[in-house]
Amino acid sequence: MSETGSMVDHAGMPASRHGPLDGLSLPGQTDFSVSRAVHAARFILRGESIHVSAFGPEVPDRLRASTAGSRAALWLGPDEFLLLAPGEDAEAIRNTLKPSLPAASTALVDVSHRQIGLTLEGRLAARCLSAGCPLDLGLASFPIGMATRTIYLKTEIVLWRQGDARFHVEVWRSFAPYLVGHLADALRGTNGL
Repeated sequence: MSETGSMVDHAGMPASRHGPLDGLSLPGQTDFSVSRAVHAARFILRGESIHVSAFGPEVPDRLRASTAGSRAALWLGPDEFLLLAPGEDAEAIRNTLKPSLPAASTALVDVSHRQIGLTLEGRLAARCLSAGCPLDLGLASFPIGMATRTIYLKTEIVLWRQGDARFHVEVWRSFAPYLVGHLADALRGTNGL
């Protein structure tokens, strides 16, 4: 399934299906904007002491993201990582990475269909996220490059700080409208601070 939610039927033709954000008005102001992240392949990698040089970036050690080119590896737990890559790389990752992993102690699962990525930017990005996320998102506590699994109100998200005022958020497709709606409410609540 593509980032926009379209599916391919058995003949390889796009099937009509709406994406989770179709018809929604995304917050888009100078101080805070929400946009769809670029189409990505997403894999969950589980295992201990993993080295994935075939992927590009090495898996980080704690609450971090490591990047190499257009690929990223985000630490989700002591033995769990989210791998992000351009959507067209999905098959290459399956074909090169999976055979290089020890089969008995690791698992690689494609979750590209399960979630979407959002980019949150602007000077009010951390403030709007803080309206529903229990983490301290100040730069000293949540510096650039930090990534973690957390919650926003009632939905699980993966949060990655990419810049002073830029975040990447991974959210399950079915919860994306809920998240965007509450981020829009949080922006209205700032009253233009």
